[in-house]
Order: sequence, then C-alpha cells, then structure tokens
Amino acid sequence: MLPQPALATPPPAGSANQFAAEFAALRAHAPTLRAEGVAARRQRLARLASWLVANRTAIQEALYQDFRKPPEETDLTEIWPSLTEIRHTSRHLGKWLAPRAVGTPVALLGARGWVQPEPKGVVLIIAPWNYPFYLALDPLASAIAAGNAVVVKPAEQTPATSALLRRLAEELFQPHEVLVLEGGKEVASELLRLPWNHIFFTGSPQIGKIVMRAAAEHLSGITLELGGKSPAIVDDSADLRDAAEKIVWGKFLNAGQTCVAPDYLLVQASVRDALVAELRRAIGRYYGADNEEIRASRSFARIVNAHHFARLAALLEDAEVRGATVAQGGSFDEAQCYLEPTILTDVPAGAAILEEEIFGPLLPVLTFERLPEAAAYVNARLPPLAQYVFTASAANRRYLLDTIAAGGAAVNETIIQLAHPDLPFGGVGNSGLGKAHGHAGFLAFSNEKAVLRQRVGFTGIKQFYPPYTGRVRRLLGLLLRYL
Repeated sequence: MLPQPALATPPPAGSANQFAAEFAALRAHAPTLRAEGVAARRQRLARLASWLVANRTAIQEALYQDFRKPPEETDLTEIWPSLTEIRHTSRHLGKWLAPRAVGTPVALLGARGWVQPEPKGVVLIIAPWNYPFYLALDPLASAIAAGNAVVVKPAEQTPATSALLRRLAEELFQPHEVLVLEGGKEVASELLRLPWNHIFFTGSPQIGKIVMRAAAEHLSGITLELGGKSPAIVDDSADLRDAAEKIVWGKFLNAGQTCVAPDYLLVQASVRDALVAELRRAIGRYYGADNEEIRASRSFARIVNAHHFARLAALLEDAEVRGATVAQGGSFDEAQCYLEPTILTDVPAGAAILEEEIFGPLLPVLTFERLPEAAAYVNARLPPLAQYVFTASAANRRYLLDTIAAGGAAVNETIIQLAHPDLPFGGVGNSGLGKAHGHAGFLAFSNEKAVLRQRVGFTGIKQFYPPYTGRVRRLLGLLLRYL
C-alpha cells in the first residue's frame, strides 16, 4: 500500500496564518464573483433581505441584549434602513452596472469612450458598536452589489449582534464570498495587515487615522465614516415645539449613541428659554415625567458598556464643576449604565463636553445673537458629520448651508437624511473620507474603468506624430486655438 500524504494542519483560529489563508481563499474566488452578472448579485441581495425579515425577532433580541435597545428603535434604525438599502440597490443595480457612454472631443474624432464599473476585489468592512447591525449590512449590500468578496469585522462591544452577523453569513454565503470574523482589537490589527483592495471603516476619527495608516501600507482604497460635533442651529423664526421634538428624538435616540446626533445646540438668545422649556416637555412626552419614569421606560436605551458610561459621567461632572447649569436630567445609575437625558445651559468655554464628541444623552445649549456668530463658532472647529438648521427663513437657511462646511445637512429635521438612499452619506475632513449609501456606496466598492475604443487603422491624433514638421506645428497651433 502506497504511503498517504500527511494532512495539513489547519492554522489555529484567530491566528495571522488563519486570516492569511482565509484572505487567500477570498482572493482566489474574487474573479468568479467579478464575472457574475446582475441576476446573481440580485439573488444574493434578495436572500439577504429575506433573512432580515425572517429573523426580525432575533435581531431585536440581540440589540436588546447588547444595550437594551428598544425593539421599535431596532426596527426603525437597524432593520428598516438595511432593507431600504438592499431593495434600492437591487432595483437600480442593472443601471449602475451598465457602461456609461461619454462624449468624444473633436480632437479625438473617430473614438468612442465609456466608463464601466468593475469590483475592486477583496474588501474589509469594520463595523461600529453603536448601530452594529445596520452599519455592517449597509456597506455589505453595496460591496455585494459591486461584485466583491467581503470580510466583515463586527464590533466586539456588541457580542450578541456580532454572533448574529456571523450566523447570517454562515447561513447565506460561502466562506470565500462573505466571511464574518469576530474578535477584539487584536483581530482588527491582524486583518489590517492584509492587502485589501478596499477598507470601509465606521468609527471614531482617532481609530480612523490608524486604519488609514494601515491602508497606506498596501495603497488600499478606503472609506472612513467617522463623526464629530454636529451642531443644531435654531433661530428666532423656528417653530420651537417642532424643533424641540425633532432635536429630542434625534439626540436621545439610541441613548445619544449616534454619529449624526445633534451634539450641541446653538440657539438664538431671545428664544433660548422657550426652546429649553419645549425640550423638557418633549422629553417628558417621549420618555417619562421624571427620572424614575425614564429609567423604567422601555423606550430609552442604555450606554453600551461601563467604559463609555464612565466617560460620559466624567463629561457631565466636568461641566457642572465648571459652572454649567443642569436644566433637565443629570441622574444616572452606574450599575445599569443608565444616564438620564440631560440638558445643560451656561456651559463655559473650555469644558470638555464642548471639546470632544459626546456620543451620549448629554445636550449642551449655547446661545448666539446673530447668525454670523453661530456660523463662526462652528467653522472655528473641525467640520462636523452633520449640520442641522431650524428656521422658517429661506435667507437664513441659505446662509447657514452656504457658510458652514459639513458632511451633510438637514433643514427642520434631524437624523433622517441618513435614511435617504439617493443622498450620499459621509463626512468631510476629520468627519470622514468618501461616501456611502445607494449609488455612492456601490461606487465606493467599484473601480470606474475608463475605456476608449478607436477604429482599427484610424486615429486623428496621427496628424501629430513625428517628425515634427512645419505642418505639424501649424496643426498644433490650430488645436490649441480652437479645440
């Protein structure tokens, strides 16, 4: 009997060798995915959408387990936008994949030009903890539509959701198509050593810089969805009750742990007290009349873990020590990672809460006299991810939108610009790099290949080939003058 070859020992789970082997398998299969047409990609998207509908309860339970997110908020902010993105992408995919013809200048007479999208190859999605399901599924849908092999690294701070994402991938895809890899910082660090064709990261600017440095080692494409201190500006023409209701919802949704939440308010001084009163009334209507009712409410989430709770408690303490007034809230329960929706007025310059992104249910209220003062305050800081404007004045709206740099904006609304599939979503400068959602998300994971086709044996540019005679020089003069 002939001797049998020894079986190769698989690399240990979670090791650099394991990740390299999985990456190699994805890269080997990437050409097959590249060759697939619209029908195969739509089929994957359809399976993904069906899984979400069938596992709605499991998704709700995972998010509740991770930070007591209300099931209704999971429906509204995790499942519904994911389904919207998947269905919108599937509906438009044929048009997005079709070559796009471009015009031809007279100097290139006889040629045809077009742009055809092609998948980048093997891509990495690093998802955050604050919307751990939606912010994994949204870029995953774009990456699948573009024809890539994908690895998703979910957030370790939300283990129940991470495990559910792994189950999703195992039930719907082959490991060389879509792979979910759980783990902490050490897993992310090992993954970032690999030569990805594109990295899509959602998280803080501080970690975004680390991801960008890692991408530079392999010249990987990169999308950074970061954050920042997004202002809400309320002038004296605004409908104060309407503005307060929308600001309270946008700020305290997910217990304030939203990248596009209003981080602070800039309110025209003449209406500050009236707006604060409306904010307090809105909190009472949504969550409860006092701290005990709010803490018992099934409509208010918790801070994700003890580390982030301690950070927020320190911000609140620092503001109070410096002389800020707690106009609403201020109570907390460390054991439950519960922090009451809190409004702060008279916050002095230099308070930490005005310097770093809050990412929690603390809302500082600042005042201004004239609009240029508000615009100057925002523009003196790093560009935010979102800008909110509450006004009934068209002139004021135009001034604030034209004067303040931000990744995106909403007028007389908060948050929901994120859910519009035809609006590209992303930051500017410190708040992000690149865009996501809809066609913009598809393009993030695609290379737009520029193609020029010429007729055989013909090209107008031959008139300018050497030798450079007087005739060539005269033709060049005409070209520069008229074409």
